[in-house]
Amino acid sequence: MENFQIFEDYISRYFTIKNFSSDPENPYFILEDYDADKFSSLVKDMGEAGYVPAIEKYGEDYCIWMNERPPLKKSKYHINIILFIATVATTIYAGYIFGGGSLHDGILFSIAIMAIIGTHELAHYFAARKYKVEATLPYFIPAPTMIGTFGAVINVKSPIPTRNALFDLGVSGPLAGLIITIPVLFIGIYLSSVVPINTDSIIFIPPLIMSIIAYFAAPAIPNGYMLQIHPVAFAGWVGVVVTMLNLMPVAFLDGGHISRSLFSEKIHKLVSLAGIVVTILLGWIPMGILMIVILFLAKKHPGALDNISKLSKNRKILALVVLVVFILCLAPVPLPYT
Repeated sequence: MENFQIFEDYISRYFTIKNFSSDPENPYFILEDYDADKFSSLVKDMGEAGYVPAIEKYGEDYCIWMNERPPLKKSKYHINIILFIATVATTIYAGYIFGGGSLHDGILFSIAIMAIIGTHELAHYFAARKYKVEATLPYFIPAPTMIGTFGAVINVKSPIPTRNALFDLGVSGPLAGLIITIPVLFIGIYLSSVVPINTDSIIFIPPLIMSIIAYFAAPAIPNGYMLQIHPVAFAGWVGVVVTMLNLMPVAFLDGGHISRSLFSEKIHKLVSLAGIVVTILLGWIPMGILMIVILFLAKKHPGALDNISKLSKNRKILALVVLVVFILCLAPVPLPYT
């Protein structure tokens, strides 16, 4: 109850309280009015007191509640460095294997894939910094896979303030990664060679964006031959797949953040289910299963602290551009030659 009085004191400085619940497990306040700037000031004041307010529509009124601000743990940068070095090693090895035993090709593959994944995560990091959201530098994940890594992640340590901020955090990574992916694809396809069709080959069904680039960069391929992609082109294809999967509008993925900034929690969940169906239809079954686990076992996506303020017009336009990018990047799982 003592905390409730603190909450009431802070909130009443900025808003008119119409009703409230003093339940110690779930205290909330019903407000008659709303102002984005006032709410931003409240977030700042309450943050200094160790609490995080959130607000959303409640019929014709507004509902605001409080959560305790979790303690911020100090980042351990040596872990970032160790994981980065390990991932460089595993991606060089993956490129070495894909390139048929060429260390040179392995190094080129590692540079390409690390640039794509690293740029993706750093874009998230700088977007978080822009909105004063606490976040770690990227943690690269080495793995004994065909590409030598499970990608990279940043850990967002504090809530996201507004829908605009949530949209920017979601969209920044995929678009930045794609900006690096496009020249990687041009270079990789240019370095690829035309060879007779090998029945032991894995067939990559190119996404539209890769087909467009191949139209300009690939040599003519006569009947009975195929394009044997260079490890750098393989890295570019991985970059397209990473962009596609991250843009799936599911749960807490980048596309999920974008979706949640646009829609309510209920619509966001329906869109998440549609994203899972698309993922499975494209053949990415393990990823689809992981999405199902995240969607149904994790907590619901809370959205931004301020779930009332509208997304800016420019961001709504950019959302349509992102949808086009997503369609261009749709890539099915590679299949053995038949």
